[in-house]
Amino acid sequence: MVNNNLKKAERGVWISILAYVLLSAVKLIAGFIGNSNALRADGLNNLTDVIASVTVLVGLRFAQKPADENHKYGHTRAETIASLIAAIIMFIVGIQVIVDAFKNFTSPTESTPELFTAFVALFGAIFMYFVYRYNRKLSKKLESKALYAAAQDNRSDALVSIGAVIGIVGSYLGFVRLDSIVAAIVGLIICHTAWGIFKEAVHDLTDGFDAEKLKEIEEEIRNTPGVTLVKDLKARVSGNQTTVDAIIFVKSTLTIIEGHNITDKIEQRLRDTYNIERVHIHVEPN
Repeated sequence: MVNNNLKKAERGVWISILAYVLLSAVKLIAGFIGNSNALRADGLNNLTDVIASVTVLVGLRFAQKPADENHKYGHTRAETIASLIAAIIMFIVGIQVIVDAFKNFTSPTESTPELFTAFVALFGAIFMYFVYRYNRKLSKKLESKALYAAAQDNRSDALVSIGAVIGIVGSYLGFVRLDSIVAAIVGLIICHTAWGIFKEAVHDLTDGFDAEKLKEIEEEIRNTPGVTLVKDLKARVSGNQTTVDAIIFVKSTLTIIEGHNITDKIEQRLRDTYNIERVHIHVEPN
């Protein structure tokens, strides 16, 4: 089930890679023909996004490897590492966009781009927005952190293209510094998005877990028939998998088989309610 979800997540990443390769080629060619620095920069940005998407793809592939002698829990955490690397690449791109915006603001170009380049950038923005919507929906369905990071990268690229549209139209109309202002805003948005992904990835890699969700899981276990007390409940995320460890207390008069049946019920409830496959329950007499 887990490997199947990771395999499906690969589909979204491949769509991103193909989209970036296509758009970078179109934008670079149109940018040179139409004398648009903004469109050429947008095309180069898409080329760097290919690297980020390939990183996510490698992470998803590695996460599908089965457990081995040195990785008894499997390799699913590679997916989180991939989203962390993708966030770092996004942050670098965001900083570069801000730096370039500052340079262009202080030394605006005198060249006027052809208006058709604005339509090319607009097409790229719309195209990447639909790729973002597809990958975002798929990432939530599969609970894939890496694909979610790729989707946020798709959205950032749509914003960069919108910034290119505004910059090209502004330059065409004589407002040469308008593109720099918009580019700086877009760069800040990219950095903000990258920081959110980075923070969540680090949180997962350090075995952090949402406190509210942990309370909900505890309530679900406590409400299981036969459980008298829940103690020392812990949970952590590895890729798109959640692992739950808990100590429960049951009546001391129960047999081993009856206690085992209670743990089976807990595992089934957590699987049905939260899609949690890894559940480790230790039973204590009360």
